[in-house]
Amino acid sequence: MNRTGLFIALALWLVIGVVFGLYPELDLKLASLFFDPQTKTFPLKLNDWAGFARDAAMWVAWAFVLPSLVALVVKMIRPDRPLMVSGRAIVFLLVTIIMSAGILTNLTFKTYWGRPRPVVVTQFAGDQQFVAWWDPRGDCVRNCSFFSGEGATAFWTLAPAALAPPAWRPLAYAGAVVFGAVTSGLRMAFGGHFLTDVAIAGLVSFVVIWFAYALIYRWPRTRFSDEAVDAALTRLNMPAYRLRRRLFGRKSGPEPSV
Repeated sequence: MNRTGLFIALALWLVIGVVFGLYPELDLKLASLFFDPQTKTFPLKLNDWAGFARDAAMWVAWAFVLPSLVALVVKMIRPDRPLMVSGRAIVFLLVTIIMSAGILTNLTFKTYWGRPRPVVVTQFAGDQQFVAWWDPRGDCVRNCSFFSGEGATAFWTLAPAALAPPAWRPLAYAGAVVFGAVTSGLRMAFGGHFLTDVAIAGLVSFVVIWFAYALIYRWPRTRFSDEAVDAALTRLNMPAYRLRRRLFGRKSGPEPSV
């Protein structure tokens, strides 16, 4: 998560945006590689193993989030106990997946950017007009093509990779990139997304992760400690914990000072 990585990501974003903006037919040509004109379908979409791989990819991504979610819920229930997971890791992982795979993707672009998916455009036996990645005026009404939520989620695995031990970090980054690329390739093969949908999804996830990592771990003015997160969660959840103890008559050891 250094500046070189950020510059590379922004350069890729610029190149992809300009090339596919000037030549939007490239998206159609790449999508046509997965389309069977005889059956007028994307055959891999009907393959059970491919469908299982698609679902498994999302399970893998969310498995990286699960320990942080569990630790947060336990802390909400028992704020008198220390966090079971690094406080900064909880903030970093939850904020980045909510921003990249949630708010920016599903609640923003996919809701208001009307680009149709490949499977529904006229070039692939659909009834909607193809539009370039930069054009939000497509016929899609909801859950549209730009940009890919599953692509953003798959490439989000760069976030847990950034927390790997330094010696293992390059390998973890490589694994996350391959995982994101394969998952995105499946979405293209199913007719669910164009290349620009999944490529920009990955770049958006990377930029969100880069800035979140810098804010939480690197920049002196904004970074904070695990202990600060633990203390903040204790203060936030202690009033409800005390109320529960009064209502249900539960007794435990002395309360921590907050």
